[in-house]
Amino acid sequence: MTELDVQGLQRRLAEFAASRAWQPYHTPKNLAAALSVEAAELLEIFQWLTPEEADRVMADPETAHRVRDEVADVLAYLLQFCGVLGVDPLAALDAKIDRNERRFPVGRPPGRAARGDRHSTE
Repeated sequence: MTELDVQGLQRRLAEFAASRAWQPYHTPKNLAAALSVEAAELLEIFQWLTPEEADRVMADPETAHRVRDEVADVLAYLLQFCGVLGVDPLAALDAKIDRNERRFPVGRPPGRAARGDRHSTE
């Protein structure tokens, strides 16, 4: 693979799991749970840091390595989850950005969704 792309990474992950006979364990529920655990492990790195310390987290090589590993784990489980369910993650993100642009127009105060939004505070 000469260029990294979502589908290529999904194929590599699927092949990795298949070669180890892990597919029976890669159910949507299990992958969602694993994704949550890995996201929590990423959060753990920042748990007791001040905002200023968090801004500098990549300056320490050991901590930066941990951050990159946890980001990779989160992304791996997300891509596997999407693969199992047939979700195109880039299309899903694109559609969500479109919805958010309508929900949160420029100039609206933060935290105030457009009328009719289920999370609206209006």
